[in-house]
Amino acid sequence: MRTLITGANGMLGQALVRRMTPAGNDLRFDEPPVNYARLDVTEADGVRALLDDFHPDAVVNCAAMTQVDRCEEERAACRTVNTGAVETLAGACDEVGARLVQVSTDFVFDGENGPYDEDAVPNPVNFYGQAKLDGERAARRAERWAIARTVLVYGLPQDESRSNIVLWIQRALAGGEDVHVVTDQHRTPTYAPDLAAGVAQLVRSESEGVFHLAGPELLSVYSFARRVADAFDLDADLIHPTDSTSLDQPAKRPPRTGFVIEKARRALGYEPRPLDDALRDMRERLERDQ
Repeated sequence: MRTLITGANGMLGQALVRRMTPAGNDLRFDEPPVNYARLDVTEADGVRALLDDFHPDAVVNCAAMTQVDRCEEERAACRTVNTGAVETLAGACDEVGARLVQVSTDFVFDGENGPYDEDAVPNPVNFYGQAKLDGERAARRAERWAIARTVLVYGLPQDESRSNIVLWIQRALAGGEDVHVVTDQHRTPTYAPDLAAGVAQLVRSESEGVFHLAGPELLSVYSFARRVADAFDLDADLIHPTDSTSLDQPAKRPPRTGFVIEKARRALGYEPRPLDDALRDMRERLERDQ
């Protein structure tokens, strides 16, 4: 199967390339056994030309503008990437007979009744969530499509300039810094290699429809931060509880999202590892790379 992954330089994209490449964990990004091409997903002509040249069986769209507050303040750019680019990809996929797998987010929900299954009705509370929901609607207009929603992804990116909540907490605590983390937001944190395994299975199975791919445990972001401290043997007393009202953030956050993942378990064999096992694996990988 020929698969095109957009956003392959991001954390999920990197993990997915690693997962879907025969070299597996021995994959070197400086000498990859895969073909890389520069692509601006917002440039329609370039998108169509690449798909026409590569002629993939499936396109996995990991490209996105994910900084929630930036999306709130730069709405045109957010809509261009998170909605407009999906419209372009959907049309280009139809032209070459490819299936579109669109990666989406828990932020399409308002967080009032989480955790959510695939039949729950979206109701975003910020512009990022709205743009991603509109991107889902664009993906559904493709002849063949699937949507993989996920939650609070963490892992080890190839590019150390990129970060995520676990690396932020680990680096801050390792440096003796205090961190303030909200107690009134609940998520099902998702380990990037496990998410990549689920997306890869979704691609290979040729299943269609919406699938929730997330971690198995619902907890507050504050509790998650303390679990990170424990996993890395760092001082959890440096983690201080706060709430969303104390943060000066342009975009509202849904209070309680998280996903029910039974459909993905049944249909795809998706089985994310327990949270503490995932954090332990991340620590081991980080120590190997140092």
